[in-house]
Amino acid sequence: MAQALYRKWRSRTFDEVVGQEHVTQTLRNALRDNRVAHAYLFSGPRGTGKTSTARILAKALNCTGPADDRPCDVCPTCVAISEGRMLDLIEIDAASNNSVDDVRELRDKVGFRPSEGSYKIYIIDEVHMLSTNAFNALLKTLEEPPPHARFILATTEPHKIPATVHSRCQRFDFRRIPVVEIAAHLRHIATEENIAAEDGALTAIARSAQGCMRDAISLLDQMTSYGAEAISLEQVHDVLGSVASESVSAFVDALAEQNVATGLRLIHSLLLGGASLQEFTTQVVEHLRGVLLLQMTADSGLLDDRSPETVKRMQVQAQKLTQPQTLYAVKRFGEAIGELKGGYQPQLPLELALIEIVRGPVAAAVQAPVAQPVVVQPVAVQPVTAKAAVEEKKASPPAPEVTAAQSLPVPLDQNAVSKLRAQWNDVLVAVRERSGLKQQAALRAVRDIAIGENAIALAFGNNKFARDMISDPETMAQVSAILAQFVGRQVGVECLEGETATLSAAAGRALRDDRKTDGPDPLLAFAVSELGAQVQGEKGGKRKA
Repeated sequence: MAQALYRKWRSRTFDEVVGQEHVTQTLRNALRDNRVAHAYLFSGPRGTGKTSTARILAKALNCTGPADDRPCDVCPTCVAISEGRMLDLIEIDAASNNSVDDVRELRDKVGFRPSEGSYKIYIIDEVHMLSTNAFNALLKTLEEPPPHARFILATTEPHKIPATVHSRCQRFDFRRIPVVEIAAHLRHIATEENIAAEDGALTAIARSAQGCMRDAISLLDQMTSYGAEAISLEQVHDVLGSVASESVSAFVDALAEQNVATGLRLIHSLLLGGASLQEFTTQVVEHLRGVLLLQMTADSGLLDDRSPETVKRMQVQAQKLTQPQTLYAVKRFGEAIGELKGGYQPQLPLELALIEIVRGPVAAAVQAPVAQPVVVQPVAVQPVTAKAAVEEKKASPPAPEVTAAQSLPVPLDQNAVSKLRAQWNDVLVAVRERSGLKQQAALRAVRDIAIGENAIALAFGNNKFARDMISDPETMAQVSAILAQFVGRQVGVECLEGETATLSAAAGRALRDDRKTDGPDPLLAFAVSELGAQVQGEKGGKRKA
C-alpha cells in the first residue's frame, strides 16, 4: 500500500522542520549545553510541526550517534522512533484519554526506568482536552518528575491550559508557515517524487493551506491523483473550488469603480461555473488585505507571495479606494463568508455585501412620527385666591386648534440621507478621531437614519447601551458638529430606539424654536400684572412689569 505523502515527508531532523527556526535553534542549544527542560509546551496551529518536533527531540535525547549531530536518524534508537516501535516513547492522545484515571495510570508507570534509551519521553497531544481533575493529577509529576522522564505537551488551544501547568513548562509557540516557504518545500517534494507541477499551482496550494504544511502536502498528494501529466493552476482551482486571481482582481476593480452591475454579473458567472463562493469571498478578503497593506505602508515587499502583476494591480486599486472603504469592505466581506452556507439563493449574502459597500445600507421605510409630550416649565407665582383663579380662567385666551398641516410628519431630506449613508465610514473615522473608539463602536449600531431641515434622527434598534452613549450631552455635541460637516448645515441629533428613524415635530423644529420673539410672553405678562408674580432679572435681581 502506498504511503501518504504527509507521512512519508514528515520531518525527521531539526534541519527538515520548515518555518520554525526559533524553536529548533533553541532546542539545539539546550541539547548542546545539556540544559533540556523536564517539561515543554508546544502550542500553535495544526500542521505546523508540533508533534514532529516532539519526536525529533525524543530522538535527540536518546540518540547514540555523535554528540554534535543528534539526532543522527541512522542509529537503532532513531530508527525505532521513526518506525514507531520505541518502547520508551509514549504518545498519548488526550482527546480520548482525558480522564483522571488515565493520568493516574501514567503517574504510576513514570517511575519505572527506560528499557532501551536514556530517557522515557511522554508526548501528550491535544493536552487541552484533559479534564480539570486530570490536570490536577498531572501537576505533581510535572513539577518533580523522575530524572529519566521528560514531558512534551502539544496543543492548538494554549489558552485552555491551566496557569499551574504553564508555570511548570517551557513554552514554544509554533507559527503559521509563510506561503513562500511552503511552496519551496512542495517544490522539493515534487522534484523528489518526480511530480510535474507548475509554480503557480504550487503557490496556490501553499496559499490555500493557510500556514499548515500538512494540509499543503495532503493537497499535493490529492492533485497527483487528478489524472493529468502535470499539476496545473486550473486543476488546483477546480479541486479547491477557487477562481483565478484575474476574477478576484476584476471583482475588486468593480468595487473600486463603484460598478455594482459588473460585480453582480461576475458573481452570477462564478455561480454558474460551479465555483465555491465561500472560497471566492475568502480570496477577495485576502486581496483587499493586500490593498490595505499598500495603503497603510506603501511597501510592496509585504506582498512577496504575490506575482508582480497582481501587486501592480493592487497598487492601482489602492489609489482608487480610500482607507475607510477598504476597511469596511474587508469587514463586510469577512462577515459574508460565514453567511455563505447554501440556501435558496446562496449568492445573496455576497451580493448584499457588495451593494452595501458601494451604495451604503438600504434606508428603511419612513414611518409617521410618534407624538412627543410638551413639557412647560412652571412660573414661580405668589399664592392666589379662588376668585383670582376664576378671573384667570376667564382672561386666558382659548387654546389654538391643531391644524392638519401641524400634524403632518416632518419633511425628510432623502438626498442628505443617501449622501450621509455613502460617507458613513468617513463619519465613523471622524468620530473615532474626535470622540474615541467607544463612540465609534456605538455609532456602528445605527440601523436607520432620518434627516430633516435642522435635525438628524438615529435609530439604534434594541441597543440601548449604544443609544445612551451617544445621548451623552458632550458626545452628542461632538457628533452633531461632525454630522453638520457632512450634511452641510447645522443640525441637532436625536437618538431613538427601534429599527426605523423618525423625526418628531419637536426635533424638526429644534433649531427654529430658539429664536427670540419681538413682544413679551402673554402668559408671563398676565402672571406679573394680574397675579403679582416677580421675574428674575438678567443680573440676578428681581423686577416687576
